[in-house]
Amino acid sequence: MEVTLMEMLEAREQRAARQRALLDAYGHTMVCFTMNIAGPIKNSPSILRGFLLGKQLLEDQLRVTGTRVLYHEQIQEKTGNEAIYLLDREPLAVKAVTVEIEDQSPLGRLFDMDVLRPDGRKVDRQELGLSGRRCLICGGPAQACARSRTHTVAQLQEKTQAVLAAAIREADSKTIARLACQALLYEVATTPKPGLVDRANSGSHRDMDFFTFQASAAALWPYFARCAEIGMDTHSLPPEETFSRLRTPGKLAEGDMLRATAGVNTHKGAIFSMGILCGALGRLERQQRRCPERVLAECAAMTKGLTARDYAGLTPETAKTAGQRLYLRYGITGVRGQAEAGFPVVLNIGLPRLEEGLALGKSINEAGCAALIAMLAATVDTNMIHRGGYEAQQQAARELSALLNREPFPRRETLLALDADYIERNLSPGGTADLLALAYMLHFLKEESHE
Repeated sequence: MEVTLMEMLEAREQRAARQRALLDAYGHTMVCFTMNIAGPIKNSPSILRGFLLGKQLLEDQLRVTGTRVLYHEQIQEKTGNEAIYLLDREPLAVKAVTVEIEDQSPLGRLFDMDVLRPDGRKVDRQELGLSGRRCLICGGPAQACARSRTHTVAQLQEKTQAVLAAAIREADSKTIARLACQALLYEVATTPKPGLVDRANSGSHRDMDFFTFQASAAALWPYFARCAEIGMDTHSLPPEETFSRLRTPGKLAEGDMLRATAGVNTHKGAIFSMGILCGALGRLERQQRRCPERVLAECAAMTKGLTARDYAGLTPETAKTAGQRLYLRYGITGVRGQAEAGFPVVLNIGLPRLEEGLALGKSINEAGCAALIAMLAATVDTNMIHRGGYEAQQQAARELSALLNREPFPRRETLLALDADYIERNLSPGGTADLLALAYMLHFLKEESHE
């Protein structure tokens, strides 16, 4: 929405009056943060997002420097966004923080972080021995370009949108990748997990341990960021196109994983399922990412028809993998079927059990253990079949269902007994472990701050 010159002048007068009142009331250093936006449109979803990223940067650095915030308020109007802080810190020290953000952040040239002394006098950059600000377009002195009108409003608007888009893309892909890696780390840290690697032991595995999984998760960070970026780049294309473009990065990520683990397959299943989830998140608007139903519906749309395509023409003679043979013999679709259906066991069982446990005061570890067992009882884990056979998997699922009727949140002693039993029988529900990571990821997304 465009604003008039009169509206901008009135907004500036109101801001100045508000600043004087707060300075009189608190008598401390003030930061007034606004955005430098050329043209008559001073607010939009992307401008607001850039403002919130700048606000986060400022608050993070105030926290890092141990600066106490005495007062804070935020205003969002069509004339622009504004945040005011009253700080218990010397003005020049605060100015050093703000100019570093303005000069070093990719969005910094769009930030206007004025620092005012208790008497209302503005602190200048020159007081720190710094030169004036640089032009957004050419990098020359900003004042000179503004005075001579070197660049048109249209040029400034185009550059502003490009800077905002690049910064938002980077921030979102980094957040998605961070939460994906956090989910993998939480999954392996959840203890005790029957037959699986955790903090206590290596379960039924001899070639990997807790540290192998940490190395693997760290190696996959760039892959998850790339999946999110692919989703962003293809958000206007059919969802199947996003999935198609994820496949080559997925193969490359397997190489990264194997290099990090000296050849051990720790996260091949997670590369598939978490990669799809990250791609789906990239396709969606930021607020939609907080809705598990919407996110998993996008996963389903991306992988529609996957099983039929991958297994087309498959015969007992051409089946090479355990998954292919299980499909032919029992019609088990494995993780492909879960993805095509939008990971229903995660949405309807794992995530609700995890969040129910947290709501009851359980620790994240206790709630995660319960979510794993609930999903294992409700799904056909092909890793269990591979290690123990189809009947063993079915029997284990029945036993776990009976257990959950007695203990919806199994006691530690119960889980330890299950772990010992699975290790003795060489069982490992690795597929369900990947689903637990998805449940953690969806929970983190709901908890992530979305101002």
